[in-house]
Amino acid sequence: MDFNNNFRFTIGVRVGLVLLTCIFLVNSFYTDSYTLTKLLLLIALVVQGYSLAKYLDKSNIEFTNFLNSIKYDDFTQTYSTKRTGTSQDELYERFNMVIQKFREIRAEKEAQYQYLRTIVQHVGIGIITFNKAGQIQIINAAAKSLLDISQIKSIDDLSDLNPELVNSLKDLQTGGRDLIKIDRKGEEIQLSVYAIQLVRREEEFKLVSIQNIKSELDEKEMDAWQNLVNVLTHEIMNSVTPISSLAATVESNLADVIDEEFNVKNISKDDIEDFHMAVHTIHRRSESLIKFVSDFRNLTRIPIPKKSTICLEELFTGILTLLKHDIQEQQIEVTTQIQPTDICINADQEQIEQVLINLLKNAIQALEENPEEHKNKKLKIEAGFDEFRRVYIHIKDNGSGIDEEAVKKIFIPFFTTKKSGSGIGLSLSKQIMRKHNGNISVSSTIDVGTTFTLVFNE
Repeated sequence: MDFNNNFRFTIGVRVGLVLLTCIFLVNSFYTDSYTLTKLLLLIALVVQGYSLAKYLDKSNIEFTNFLNSIKYDDFTQTYSTKRTGTSQDELYERFNMVIQKFREIRAEKEAQYQYLRTIVQHVGIGIITFNKAGQIQIINAAAKSLLDISQIKSIDDLSDLNPELVNSLKDLQTGGRDLIKIDRKGEEIQLSVYAIQLVRREEEFKLVSIQNIKSELDEKEMDAWQNLVNVLTHEIMNSVTPISSLAATVESNLADVIDEEFNVKNISKDDIEDFHMAVHTIHRRSESLIKFVSDFRNLTRIPIPKKSTICLEELFTGILTLLKHDIQEQQIEVTTQIQPTDICINADQEQIEQVLINLLKNAIQALEENPEEHKNKKLKIEAGFDEFRRVYIHIKDNGSGIDEEAVKKIFIPFFTTKKSGSGIGLSLSKQIMRKHNGNISVSSTIDVGTTFTLVFNE
């Protein structure tokens, strides 16, 4: 017999007894029963009523206690059964089954929590989570080691270490990145900070990852210096070698003339033409060297951006008007797509125009190089928001594409794949985008086309 039927049966029996006692008591008043009989029946009725009320009240109290144990997560209580098959035993068995299920769920959640906690604590990247008030919820061992701290309760406690780090942690939005320099045990390290905002049970909190990238930056810096030295060596030697060679030739010829008795008649017209050609070459290579130094100076002296609000629709219209002649001459089909149409950015208009003009000219030249293969020349400008709500601009052409090796070097100063290129434009564009806390990247497929992408983090 299950609990419900047993409970109903017990209540039915008790109520039946109460009704039967009431019948006998009422009947005793209509018969010549003894007063003692009436008194006993009355006492029996009171006792039965009290017993019934106590039985029902006991069940309610037990239910209340059981529900309170669930409400307050107290699953230590156990209800003992007498194994008599009574309704109370069945009720207690049900209580114990429910409590045991909750214990298993809690144990599983605890095991899952400890598993994730172990992973977070042993991962090599520093992880910090904190709420809108700045109170830290989780900070793993890697973060403590990077920041050289033992325990903190609030993000503001990091102010003594580096106020800039605190501001960065608070201000970074979802998908935002920042590079922060801090001093740890007398050593300067570079921290890469990445943030993402999350919501849990209607409470907002921020998850931040912190990574020491000093060794990676040092390696990249050495590679950059090596590439720069190679470029400088190549460009300077290209100019200095002929200058040095021609200067030595002129010096030798002049020495021969000086050793002889000086006479204009001793100098032939061919000698004069050779001298003129040598001096002209020296002058031309010197001018080339001066231009190289000037380009290099421009690359390293980009002014601080004077930012203002720029609407992309107006920006694209203005730039395409400037390049209208080249576009029409090459019979290029140009399309623009801005979604939504009212996108604006906060940037230096002159510098961003310079970047876009350079990219568009490169695309036009790429389409010009293969006129037979690309009779249907297409150039597309797209703008919108990415998954992190950052503004992006795509400049796509269906030119011949760039090979993989050239793509890797395309932003190195003075590297160029064009015969008449200076190799300054793209590296200058990259510097400008960095000044705007943005990025420029390229993807290309041979015989399909090239896409340059600008991303603005602000």
